[in-house]
Amino acid sequence: MFRRHFIATLSAAAIAATSMTAAFAGGQKDIVDTAVGAGSFGTLVAAVQAADLVGTLKGDGPFTVFAPTDEAFAALPEGTVENLLKPENKDQLVAVLTYHVVPAKVMSGDIAGKRAKVLTVQGDRLAVNARNGVKVNNAEVVTADVEASNGVIHVIDTVLIPE
Repeated sequence: MFRRHFIATLSAAAIAATSMTAAFAGGQKDIVDTAVGAGSFGTLVAAVQAADLVGTLKGDGPFTVFAPTDEAFAALPEGTVENLLKPENKDQLVAVLTYHVVPAKVMSGDIAGKRAKVLTVQGDRLAVNARNGVKVNNAEVVTADVEASNGVIHVIDTVLIPE
């Protein structure tokens, strides 16, 4: 029953292999090392470091991480990222980052054709719609099912902000 609440995070609308998937080759790395190796998550990795979440995301998991690209962070209003990275805003940064993490490994095939609300590590729920493409709140999944040793990464085009 517990797992069912999480089996709603992505769909097999799973975007066919793209050049980004090739950048992730080698699912033996943990989530952090996989993101670092991809080269398109510099802002996310810097934020994870600033929030002291590296150890957590290198942990056993399993985790499902909706990973915004550098372009997604760049699309935020000017100054947002810089403001979040300030030490005095660490709690807010942790809230934003943990809103992108589900404490279970959810592959796209697990929820193909479904809709669900999934609980995040942050404590709020994400709306996942895998009926027509794959949307997580207002973000679109651009690459699904990037496996890591302690979970899975689904690349999204928008930074998710808890309400």
